[in-house]
Amino acid sequence: MDSSVIQRKKVAVIGGGLVGSLQACFLAKRNFQIDVYEAREDPRVADFTRGRSINLALSHRGRQALKAVGLEDQIVSQGIPMRARMIHSLSGKKSAVPYGTKSQERPEEGQVTIAVPASETEPYILSVSRENLNKDLLTAAEKYPSVKMHFNHKLLKCNPEEGMITVLGSDKVPKDVTCDLIVGCDGAYSTVRSHLMKKPRFDYSQQYIPHGYMELTIPPKNGDYAMEPNYLHIWPRNTFMMIALPNMGFEDCLVFDELMDKFNNDLSLCLPAFSRLRIPDSHAISDLSMYNYIEMRAHVNSSWFIFQKNMGRFLHAIMPSTFIPLYTMVSFSRIRYHEAVQRWHWQKKGDIQRTPFLGITDSHQQYLPTYALRVTTTFPLLQKTMELNSSLLEYKTCFPTKAMDFLEQIYLISR
Repeated sequence: MDSSVIQRKKVAVIGGGLVGSLQACFLAKRNFQIDVYEAREDPRVADFTRGRSINLALSHRGRQALKAVGLEDQIVSQGIPMRARMIHSLSGKKSAVPYGTKSQERPEEGQVTIAVPASETEPYILSVSRENLNKDLLTAAEKYPSVKMHFNHKLLKCNPEEGMITVLGSDKVPKDVTCDLIVGCDGAYSTVRSHLMKKPRFDYSQQYIPHGYMELTIPPKNGDYAMEPNYLHIWPRNTFMMIALPNMGFEDCLVFDELMDKFNNDLSLCLPAFSRLRIPDSHAISDLSMYNYIEMRAHVNSSWFIFQKNMGRFLHAIMPSTFIPLYTMVSFSRIRYHEAVQRWHWQKKGDIQRTPFLGITDSHQQYLPTYALRVTTTFPLLQKTMELNSSLLEYKTCFPTKAMDFLEQIYLISR
């Protein structure tokens, strides 16, 4: 598409938060005229910023989006690496559950690519200040001459068919704005979505979890309780510190930009393709978010949970292209979310246990007895673990058909 035509395209981005400001950067790189409308005041000059102050956990997907607009190094330099969950039991015992394995450092040819920083030997997610990230993204977007920010502008009406929005600024006078594209980035309580819900055949559902949001600050006790850095700390019985993972918004921006490359900036082709591509992933990330909520709320402090995580890390270490933990697929790759869920279910069902693992070389077979011995040492009361140990020793190049059955029995006994 001719660049002069692109310059005439006007885009209204509703919401100047994390996703809205990043999307403005992507579109501005393509010479669109961008107007960003944000209901709040500019957080860079505000005395008090509304919204959650809880830190953001930035993973590979988000970093790739930031890299595409030249901001990754700047943002990463301000973050804190988190390499594991630190789980606190009622007895005071602490257990570290790493987010990934060192085997993810450099994938071999033909394997699924798992990303870790070049200077690291163990993958991590990055804890980043949500407020500072938003400020940096706004500043980056404003550096483009084709981007104009409108703070304290509330969306009143949205009519995508006519390319028309109505906004209310600080002067309290409604203003109609015409545009070629409307991008809704206004968060969980989206005004754009509320208008779309009024359209015929718009399918929408909403489910509330029984917990609300509360941010806790835990100071050292008598100066001798300092939490270890580089960990996400979790406490039992529904009292936990949770660093919110970014939704798929950053990757949405990146995927849309990739489609713009593919279709040469033709919105009539790009928009339908984006919907076809991301709807299955949207449903999947919704399910994954609920699963993560339940896991963080109730499962992380159980011995069975820690055993499962260790077993998953072990299998991934010796078969990185065959067995990939769910968290690894979500946080350290760009495997599509719905494909990650499908693969995860396949692995959970035990189909993978019935598949000959030709990838287990002789050099890896030596670790099977070692790991099995470690399992029996960690769970001495679980007799079924001995059966699993025997199976691992008997089948060196192929895991037994009933391996997952053994694991399930271990779980039932340990309850």
